Amino acid sequence: MILRLKIGRKFWYNSDMELSERWIQKFESEGFANIFEWDDPAGTVYPAHKHQGKVSLFVTDGSITFDFAGVSREIKAGERFDVPVGEEHAAVVGPDGWIVIVGEE
Repeated sequence: MILRLKIGRKFWYNSDMELSERWIQKFESEGFANIFEWDDPAGTVYPAHKHQGKVSLFVTDGSITFDFAGVSREIKAGERFDVPVGEEHAAVVGPDGWIVIVGEE
C-alpha cells in the first residue's frame, strides 16, 4: 500500500489506484466525454499545439512543465490543471516521468 500525505490544498489518499479512481469519477461528474490515464517517460516533449475544447489534467505521479508563450508553469503530482482552450502551448515531462488523469470535452 502506498500512503501519501499532502499539506494545504493537496489531498490525503491511501493508494495511487484510489486517487486515480476518484479523479476519473470527478471528471465524469463534470461531464467530460473522454477520460483516461496516460503516462510518459522523463523528457517526453509535446510540441506547440492548441486544444479546441476543454482539457483538464490531474497529475498522480511526476511532473510536467508547460510553456505558454515563454511563460513556464510546472504541474506536479497532486495538482490539477485546466488547459486554457485555444491557447498555444508546448510541454516537457519532468525528470521522473509522469502519470496523469485526463478529461477531454
